[in-house]
Amino acid sequence: MKQKITILLVAIVTLAVWLMEACRKKEVAVGNAIKFEVPQGWPQPAYNFSSNPLTEEGFLLGKKLFYDGKLSKDGNHSCESCHQQVAAFGTYNHDLSHGYNNSHTIRNAPPLVNLAWQTEFGWDGATNKLESVYVNHINSPINMGENTTAVVEKLRTDPEYPRLFKNAFGDETINEDRMTKAISQFLLMIVSNNSKYDKVKRNEATFNISEQSGYEIFANKCGGCHKEPLFSDHSFRNIGIPFNTYTKDLGRMMVTNKNIDSLKFKTASLRNVQLTWPYMHDGTFPYLDNVLEHYRSQVVNGPTTDPFVKSKIPLSNFEIGQLKAFMYALSDSTILTNRKFSQ
Repeated sequence: MKQKITILLVAIVTLAVWLMEACRKKEVAVGNAIKFEVPQGWPQPAYNFSSNPLTEEGFLLGKKLFYDGKLSKDGNHSCESCHQQVAAFGTYNHDLSHGYNNSHTIRNAPPLVNLAWQTEFGWDGATNKLESVYVNHINSPINMGENTTAVVEKLRTDPEYPRLFKNAFGDETINEDRMTKAISQFLLMIVSNNSKYDKVKRNEATFNISEQSGYEIFANKCGGCHKEPLFSDHSFRNIGIPFNTYTKDLGRMMVTNKNIDSLKFKTASLRNVQLTWPYMHDGTFPYLDNVLEHYRSQVVNGPTTDPFVKSKIPLSNFEIGQLKAFMYALSDSTILTNRKFSQ
């Protein structure tokens, strides 16, 4: 008898968990579904879309939130204030991002494209969940200077948001989880895959002589870290940039507390590199020429300097010119002008 009761209780608990999970999934699946298209030849995305199915309504809600200053304390610092479409959703013409109360962050805002293929976010990989990035930035006193509880209250009293949340999630409930999932739905759709490089890969165009030469140089001297087609292996490396005495940024070590990670930062994608200056985690290099000269002659060797660059990368002036021609072919102008992503 006891055994039967135990089996019955286990069955009831299992059914309850299944029903709760089904209800949770049903809640986020409201609206007109969007199919996430994986570009030909690309790996499958790392993001778990089953936990946050894409819908037109969720996308539009996320877009409004992305451009809304209400997410900051003073109403002046939306996500877009640091991630501008004109700069491939990075920061235009600023080395360090500006934040609340005239503050500066210690890093250059990275472009927000092709996020679905990333598993660790930020220059130091401080979080492995995309939604946590927004929470951290909202709660940061030098970013948006607010807290998510206050933001949710602002959204609840707004005349538009209850309707938009209902359209996206089935009812007017507004909370942190729904807010961050909606922002993700918007950002995940910003896929950059229409550069000349991509057209060549799709047999829709051909490289000119300089671009082809640069591609071959790139494959030989840069491809170890900037792997195609995403042009980053998403690893953390110390590439020999001198320690910034102003920001005092130790990179990955600030997350892991391990000396072996000192001055290591995420390998930036080279997609849209022509548009995302200034370069590196602290915007230390204003021009692409500065970056290439660094690898050629200015690498600072230290205990954690990456083996790929420890002996510097031999590059002639001719090779630098060819490399730049290829890197310019990684620019995807369509994401700069696509009104789907504009305010």
